[in-house]
Amino acid sequence: MAVRSITKRWLFNSFGIIVVIMVAMVIGVSAAMHSFYYSSVSQYINNRAEALSARLEAYAADAGSDFSARLYTLVQDFEYKDRIELMAINTGGEVFLTSSGFLPQDDSMPDLQEAKAAGSSTGSYTGSWGDQKIMAITVLANLPGEDLLGLRYVVSMEAIDRQLTLITVFASLVAAAILLFVLYTSSYFMNSIIVPVGEVSRTAQRIAQGDFDVRLDTHSDDEIGQLCASINNMAEELSNAEQVKNDFISSVSHELRTPLTAIRGWGETLLDDDLDPGTRRKGMQVIMGETERLSQMVEELLDFSRIQGGRMVLSRENVDLIAELSDVVLMYTERARRENKTLRYEEPGGFLAVYADRNRLRQVFINILDNAIKYSDAGDTVTVSLRAENGSAVICIADTGIGIAPEDLPRVKNRFYKGKSTRRGSGIGLAVADEIINMHGGSLNLTSRREVGTTVTITLPLARG
Repeated sequence: MAVRSITKRWLFNSFGIIVVIMVAMVIGVSAAMHSFYYSSVSQYINNRAEALSARLEAYAADAGSDFSARLYTLVQDFEYKDRIELMAINTGGEVFLTSSGFLPQDDSMPDLQEAKAAGSSTGSYTGSWGDQKIMAITVLANLPGEDLLGLRYVVSMEAIDRQLTLITVFASLVAAAILLFVLYTSSYFMNSIIVPVGEVSRTAQRIAQGDFDVRLDTHSDDEIGQLCASINNMAEELSNAEQVKNDFISSVSHELRTPLTAIRGWGETLLDDDLDPGTRRKGMQVIMGETERLSQMVEELLDFSRIQGGRMVLSRENVDLIAELSDVVLMYTERARRENKTLRYEEPGGFLAVYADRNRLRQVFINILDNAIKYSDAGDTVTVSLRAENGSAVICIADTGIGIAPEDLPRVKNRFYKGKSTRRGSGIGLAVADEIINMHGGSLNLTSRREVGTTVTITLPLARG
């Protein structure tokens, strides 16, 4: 339906305008040629008439000559009589002598009437005369004492009209050929747009129905090709987003199931009245720990929801960055020791202040450091450093852990992305951390090599003054 609409609009608008222009050009050419040919004939007759009028005046002025005889000779020997019929008109308004030797059957002479009425001694007529079309010009003689009212020059226009008809037909054929060429080339061009657009429309409908594996063929480097490439890229991103969503649901479901299973199991165990105090205490500790994990996951989901809805608000103040980072490192020192991992902190001297939300910065540091320890093996080292550089504070958290696969690295900051790791986590903590740093006007960047380690670099603008 859309294709027909585009084609119809093109036919009625663009092609219709071209047709009107071509018809106008044919009419214009025909009119111009008609005017040129008819004007040329009129000028040709007038030139001959001027010459004969001068000769007649000379004959009339010569008293010793026979004017009638010389007029007869002039008409009979008229050198252009193969193209112009010359007629002599007496004072009674009748033709009495012609260059062809035959008197006309039609005695109507509108050009003579015009010459007599206008007072300009010249009259012209173009139209039908008898059974043919003519151009006639009558020039009054004004020769007192002579029985000659004037000379009439008659030219048949049939040959000229045939020539004009041929010119019009030729111009029409040329215009028709141009229109056919325009129609063919334009149809080819329109199809090169409409057919791909139709394919794009059908593909978009399939994508809207959830078929993210469909792809468009890109055969050109023009805007249509770019559109097809964009649709393909959109389908790829939607497919990835769908996969990430499914992985996230699976991951979160698993992450929720694990602590809930532990809580339920220990809850059933604690119902036993004969349970010894040590076991009961251990069970309570497990329940508290898993409850804390659930609470952390819920907070991450809430933060993600706030960021998605644009509802996260920062409570900014001047924050001692060294003190905050040192507190977070201290929090994880015991855990690193317990897991036989080395946590090294290169604490700078002095004072570095940033204008930031203290709790949100702390959340970011905890998330990054927690990931660094989580994805490191026993014997690995996690190094935390802080320095001032070009008006910014630069925090680096580097580990010698398992690293990130090259295909996963570009997407690790995407929401819900968890990669192929089997280690526990919701997959949204890093995305939330990246958004928080961006809201502070900073940046969070990752570099990683598989089995070598990962480095997270956070840059924050230092507070002014």
